[in-house]
Amino acid sequence: MVERAHIEERAAEAPRGAGLWAVLHIGAIALFLVIVAGRVLAASHDTAPDAFAAHCFSPLLTGETAAERLAPARVDFYDLRPFRTGAAVSEPGGRPVTPGTDRRCEVAFDGAHVEAGIDAVRAGLSREGILDEAPVPGDFAVQDGASFVAARFLNPNRIAVVQVGTRPGPNGTETFINVERLEPSEDQN
Repeated sequence: MVERAHIEERAAEAPRGAGLWAVLHIGAIALFLVIVAGRVLAASHDTAPDAFAAHCFSPLLTGETAAERLAPARVDFYDLRPFRTGAAVSEPGGRPVTPGTDRRCEVAFDGAHVEAGIDAVRAGLSREGILDEAPVPGDFAVQDGASFVAARFLNPNRIAVVQVGTRPGPNGTETFINVERLEPSEDQN
C-alpha cells in the first residue's frame, strides 16, 4: 500500500506536458524514418541506372566492390573468370549462374523504370566503347519480364547480353538491369 502511494505520488509530480512531449518525440522519430526510407527508395530509382552504366561494364568490377558501388540498389553479381590475373573469383550471391555465362552484373530497384534502364545500358555500352552488335544466342535464357534484350561483342571472342525489364520484387514491381558475359563458344576459340 505504501509502495502504491509512492508511485502515485511520483506520477503526480510529473509535469503535465511530459506525455505530450513524449508523443511528439515519437512522432518526430517516425517522420524521420519515413523520410529516410523515402530518400533511399528515391536514390535507388535516381541512381541505380547511372551506377549500372558506370560500373557493370567494367571488367575490373569485383564482388567486393559491386555492392558498394551499386548501392542502394539490390545487386546480383558474380565473376567466375576475373579479368585481372590473380583476382579472386566472385561467387554468385543471388540467383544461380545462368548456363553458358561466367559473369553477371545486375541491379534491381523499386518501380517500373524500363526507359531509364535502357538509357543507362546504351550510355554504359557507349562509354566503354562496346558498340559492335552481336546476335543473342538462341539458347540464351532471357529473363521473364525482359522488355529489352541486346547483345554486343566485347571482343572478337566474347559476347555480353544485356536485359532490362520489370518483375515482382520485395516491394511490388521492380526494374532490373542486367548484363551477362557469355562463355566463349567452341566456334569462337
